[in-house]
Amino acid sequence: MATMRELYRAKAEAYSHFKGLLEATADVQPTAEQSAEMDLAEEAMDVASANLKSHQEAESRRDKLQAAADELEQAKAVASPSVQVEKPVDIVDRRALADRLRGWAEEGKNRAEILEEMVGADNEQSRDVQRATSQWLMRGQIDPNLRSKAALQMDSDTLGGYLVMPERFVAQLIQTLDEKVDIRGLANVISLADAESLGAPSLDTDIADTNWTTELLIGTADSSMAFGKRRLTPHVLAKYILVSKDLLRTAAISVEAIVRERLAYKFGTVQEAAFMTGSGSAQPLGLFTASSNGISTGRDISTDNTTTAITADGLINAKYKLTSAYLAAGNLRWIFHRDAVKMIRKLKDGNGQYIWRPGLAGDSGDQILDVPVVMSEWAPNTFTTGLYVGLIGDLSHYWIADAMGVEIQRLVELGAATNQDYFIGRLKTDGMPIQENAFARVTLT
Repeated sequence: MATMRELYRAKAEAYSHFKGLLEATADVQPTAEQSAEMDLAEEAMDVASANLKSHQEAESRRDKLQAAADELEQAKAVASPSVQVEKPVDIVDRRALADRLRGWAEEGKNRAEILEEMVGADNEQSRDVQRATSQWLMRGQIDPNLRSKAALQMDSDTLGGYLVMPERFVAQLIQTLDEKVDIRGLANVISLADAESLGAPSLDTDIADTNWTTELLIGTADSSMAFGKRRLTPHVLAKYILVSKDLLRTAAISVEAIVRERLAYKFGTVQEAAFMTGSGSAQPLGLFTASSNGISTGRDISTDNTTTAITADGLINAKYKLTSAYLAAGNLRWIFHRDAVKMIRKLKDGNGQYIWRPGLAGDSGDQILDVPVVMSEWAPNTFTTGLYVGLIGDLSHYWIADAMGVEIQRLVELGAATNQDYFIGRLKTDGMPIQENAFARVTLT
């Protein structure tokens, strides 16, 4: 792990490099190569600043925790000198988790394989973590024999009942979210452990056509190609659930599974709605939100549709708005609300045959014009002039940035009047389209 001195040095070097690039282009128009280098230098400076801030915050937390433990020990010693005080166990080291994730990535493992490794761990230590987690969820208390093991990575329940969930629980929650939110399973999902944001380069304008010329000439210089940058900054997403004290006390089924399932549902529905229609302000930027930072109105296709309905010709126009590279992509999908799917399901070609092709095999879903369909309750479903009613696109060009870590807090007294306990969950995520040419939106005229 880098020292504070090394982090300050890295930030200074990044700043110096960026400043040098600015000074070199102060009086001239920077070339495309210089602009790209400046973007990279700016990104390096942001990352260096984020790393330094993260290190400072971690040092501050450790100091506060140690001070609190020392004060508690002194107070106990004054009250009863013979009492042996157990210091709170350190909160999970997220840098260690980040190192593990980077190591898996370097080994070539994809997201599914990483989740499998995190979830599939089956050893005495992980079983201890599961038992302690279940005890805390059911009773708000943990067996001292389990609490004494540092592998639990949790704070003392006497300091407010706060728990940073272990890796296994977090991985299972993420896996459940991937299953519940179709976009997450098709998008490019990136986990951020150290950085506060993610910069994604975008090709805003492609290079102009090449020139026919002679053997000794090199054509004309290109002035069209331009790069941009999309920035994803994970935002806090929070929900709480109420669980009956009687259920917690007498549960014949896993309370851990109940909490995980309901949190996944709550987080999943809100995320999918944002991935569809989010404004991009303190929340993800949705696929159906017109924006120069995501998908602009230049990708809207209304030709041959009516003011109140989708037509077969309109769908064909939307599909072939995409270039062949995107049409051949493995993550190419239509996205419609079920009301739109019902309308499309009734469309017929000139021979009276339905254009809809139902999936016949277990791994083949319904298709429209040979493209699989994702049906979402949060896709637009108002059929009137000028509104979006569907989309086709390569969803790997929708990026999701997750800040690793799910935090759960249990409130015992707040729900006492109704004999319930509150479980509050929080996570951080962001998402946005990073290449608009990979998408075409279906619009009514």
